[in-house]
Amino acid sequence: MTGSIPGMAGSEGAAGSGGLVLVLNSGSSSVKFALLTPDTGERVLSGLAEQVGTPQAVLRIRRYPGDAVSEPLPDGSYQAVISRILDRLADTDTDAHADADAGAQGAGLARLIGVGHRVVHGGDRFSASTLVDDEVIVAIREFARLAPLHNPANLAGIEAVSAVRPELPQVAVFDTAFHHAMPACAFRYAVPEEWYTRYGVRRYGFHGTSHRFVSEKAAALLRRPPGELRLVTAHLGNGCSAAAIRDGVSVDTTMGMTTLEGLVMGTRSGDVDPGIFAYLASQTGQTSAEVTQVLNTQSGLLGLSGVGNDMRSVEAAAARGDERARLALEVFVHRLAKAIAGLVINLERLDALVLTGGIGENSPVVRGLVLRRLGFLGLTEDPEANAEHGRSTGGRISRPGPAQALVVPTDEELMIARDTARLIAARPAAAAPAPARVRR
Repeated sequence: MTGSIPGMAGSEGAAGSGGLVLVLNSGSSSVKFALLTPDTGERVLSGLAEQVGTPQAVLRIRRYPGDAVSEPLPDGSYQAVISRILDRLADTDTDAHADADAGAQGAGLARLIGVGHRVVHGGDRFSASTLVDDEVIVAIREFARLAPLHNPANLAGIEAVSAVRPELPQVAVFDTAFHHAMPACAFRYAVPEEWYTRYGVRRYGFHGTSHRFVSEKAAALLRRPPGELRLVTAHLGNGCSAAAIRDGVSVDTTMGMTTLEGLVMGTRSGDVDPGIFAYLASQTGQTSAEVTQVLNTQSGLLGLSGVGNDMRSVEAAAARGDERARLALEVFVHRLAKAIAGLVINLERLDALVLTGGIGENSPVVRGLVLRRLGFLGLTEDPEANAEHGRSTGGRISRPGPAQALVVPTDEELMIARDTARLIAARPAAAAPAPARVRR
């Protein structure tokens, strides 16, 4: 396999390349992107292309400093979207409000050293980020069977860059890679052996880039080496997962073979009894695929509360006395606290609970309710620190003690950029791989 890096080593400080990295998160109908400096995390531009693959595609892009601007993309293909993003990097003919920054934008394309891609599923093969070559492309395509909604879209982004800029190095950063070190007792399901050996049925875990980033930041905040810390990290957004990180290594996590397992999420149910599939088939005539679709898109906070999948809406409705919203909040907190407590078993002690993601970073209500359930672990809420999201206490939202609760904002784009810069810098000049070829 062409150059790869360990999941943790030295991620906090990227190799000083002096260049910029374009980070792409290609979804089934959108492309989120950012151009940033790996050393500092400074954004040069960022944006989002929506309705990709349709004539209604639109590109929203923001240069720093400056406001966001939008433009239609009648050819909404991935290749057209990527080509236009690269054009905007080189475009010195900026809008009037960004004229002062035009020179910097013109230099953006010249300083572009490579592209880093979020790839959802690396199966049981990728334990680290890796430079993209033909072999990696084949593997990403193969693992599309495990992530049919994600990997094909991630691969479309890679292929689009190859078509527009074939000489540009690309790096794949896998959501699953950080959890690759889990022991078999954590990743195996109690199912027939053939399901595992032939079909790959096992726990893989996701949100690995976020869990890796915040665990390293937490170590820095605690002024302790990652290799001596026992952490539970909770990535709480529209998708949610928690992980047990022992001495810098993920040893267990809540998400499984797919992103449906585990905690209650915005529209996903999290854990349910597998018997529900046969039961609903007999009662409603729905197929397993139809039931899975409902569990993915109409369940979670949305299904319980009836007011939406956004925790802010759920909290507001609960505060007004809406019983369904109150129940949704209680179920979310119950399942989260239960999972955190269970993950501590894998650590033998808890040094810190690290909360991140849209809910973890911004909801004092959820954090406070969770901490009240975890007092037996030595965690006691500091109401003032929690109310201000730990901003004046170095991230800490609990009372000082052997175990602490921290709010640590995640930055998956920065982690992807740093992995990309390091892998590109580590390539021997004479042995740099040929650009990946597009294979349809």
